[in-house]
Amino acid sequence: MAFNYHRIVIKIGSNVFTRQDGLPDLKRIGHLVEQVAEIKKQGKEVILVSSGAVASGRSMITVSEKSDAVAARQLLASIGQVKLINTYSNLFGHFDMLCSQILVTKEDFRDRLHYLNMRNCLEVLLQHQVIPVVNENDVVSVTELMFTDNDELAGLIASMLNAQALIVLTNVDGIYDGDPKLPGSKVIEEVDNSTPDFSSFVTSGRSQFGRGGMITKSTMAQKTAQLGIAVHIANGTKDNILIDVLENDVIHTRFAADKSKSGKKKWIAHSAHNATGVVKVNEGAKTALVSDKATSLLLVGVVNIIADFNKGEIIKLIDEQDKLIGLGIAEYSAEKAREKIGQKNQKPLVHYDYLYLQS
Repeated sequence: MAFNYHRIVIKIGSNVFTRQDGLPDLKRIGHLVEQVAEIKKQGKEVILVSSGAVASGRSMITVSEKSDAVAARQLLASIGQVKLINTYSNLFGHFDMLCSQILVTKEDFRDRLHYLNMRNCLEVLLQHQVIPVVNENDVVSVTELMFTDNDELAGLIASMLNAQALIVLTNVDGIYDGDPKLPGSKVIEEVDNSTPDFSSFVTSGRSQFGRGGMITKSTMAQKTAQLGIAVHIANGTKDNILIDVLENDVIHTRFAADKSKSGKKKWIAHSAHNATGVVKVNEGAKTALVSDKATSLLLVGVVNIIADFNKGEIIKLIDEQDKLIGLGIAEYSAEKAREKIGQKNQKPLVHYDYLYLQS
């Protein structure tokens, strides 16, 4: 049975975009664009998250082996980004379709205003039948500003736009129940809340050209599925892969979508790296928060404020064993919260509507 999604984010990994020699695989990219055009003609909305700027730059200039690694990456990405978007623009032009370029860094997700500005831009593009091509801005994204890889970025974009599905294209058929190189290993075709922990199966090896391995893909996929977005991990080197995934006609790994979360909660869920404060809660508060009942965090349940924060900032909630329970938006500053720790009948420190709990 085919999957009936309306809005789809498709992530093209560097190991799909790039040939063995490190240069762009133009034939494969052309075939993927052809499939995206076909999906668009069915009335669906498509957002591409594409690697390939560095590979595109590598096809145009030779960098001295003595060059600093970060500087070389910036040089290749800066030149390659022009080539990358021109490649997509020309290929989509064959189908009378427009694409646009969106370059982002982690900083663009740092607060709700930036987040909403970016979402509004993407929504306007989709309304005008434009295909956004999103990529990390490798020219300014260095070290702490970098996403884990474009898988993390794709998950953020999918949740930001309330997509129904995220398709992650890599160079293997999905997540295996053992080492893919060993005979007898099979693709895990369906992952849901009842699936036993499969992290022990997942290889930590990375692709030749990408930053993220299958562990980061599976972690991102579980997190995104918990936000109500189905995630498909499939082999982008296979012909017709996008059409076959949507028709459910090829072996791959699908993470089933959990019940949907609100837009605010989706933003909070992906904002752990932006959290300023840390608040420790007692066992009673933890039990109440993780129960099935909708519960806000009250100051009576707070044990200690570990790191300061201002009102409106994202804070981490930890239990008495220092384990992360969830994230939320603070209704008080740390200073005011300290004055009222342990007191009853106070306004919640984190309201349920602005609380995301780890599952």
